[in-house]
Amino acid sequence: MPPRPILRASRDGLVLAGLLFGVYLFVVVAPAQGTFGFDAYAYWSAGAGDPYAVTAGRLGAFTYTPVLAFLFAPFQLLPWWQFAWLWTALLLATTVWLGWRWTLAVLAFPPVAIELYHGNVHLLLAAAIVLGFRYPAAWAFVLLSKVTPAVGLTWFVVRREWCHLAIALGVTAALVAVSVVLDLARGGGLWAGWLASISSTAGGTPLNQTSIPVPLLVRFPAALVLVAWGARTDRTWTVPVAATLALPVLWVSGLSMLAALAPILQRRPGLTDRG
Repeated sequence: MPPRPILRASRDGLVLAGLLFGVYLFVVVAPAQGTFGFDAYAYWSAGAGDPYAVTAGRLGAFTYTPVLAFLFAPFQLLPWWQFAWLWTALLLATTVWLGWRWTLAVLAFPPVAIELYHGNVHLLLAAAIVLGFRYPAAWAFVLLSKVTPAVGLTWFVVRREWCHLAIALGVTAALVAVSVVLDLARGGGLWAGWLASISSTAGGTPLNQTSIPVPLLVRFPAALVLVAWGARTDRTWTVPVAATLALPVLWVSGLSMLAALAPILQRRPGLTDRG
């Protein structure tokens, strides 16, 4: 077994390398490629016209439910650059909240740096999953965004925590009902547009995008088995791992959802019911 000083040096070296990678993304890649906030742009523009008009994988493509489209709509009042930095600040604050004592290590995880660069919602999903153990209403965000990572709700089913499951599904249903009313008031069509959007990209990789090429039909059953085993053996870490595995498309940045392991492994009080 290597001596502890060597292990510490290796750990610190990996953290430093990861942090430098993040700096490289923002200082070198961002000015050269102009792709900072690529995913965040879709959220800012969701309230302008039909959010599902842009093909998945292109700039401005919005693939989440109309509930989130309505929630993002007010941000059209801000210039894009203001929204981009506010959104990045939110994701960075979420990362710090998740990491806590391990914040530098979490920031050094390359998928987290990529997530902060592109501005997707994976870190927010990680936070929702952590909070969802104690506040099951947080699972509504998972169901109304990426949908399939809500395989984590199997935790409540296996453990027969029916009240928690009912809260998660009830809050989701209430938000859907409100969005349907709002959609009808503006002429309807958003929910049909969303269904058409996800059916056209289900199980595949959007245009010109790279992902880990394991089909959802393979990953989802594995995720289901993992979280069911975790629920039976009281292993909360299996929930964020299974949710990550069950992402509709397994982007490299999607692995940033594993940041949810930080508060779970630290056993931070008040966040989860079980360690």
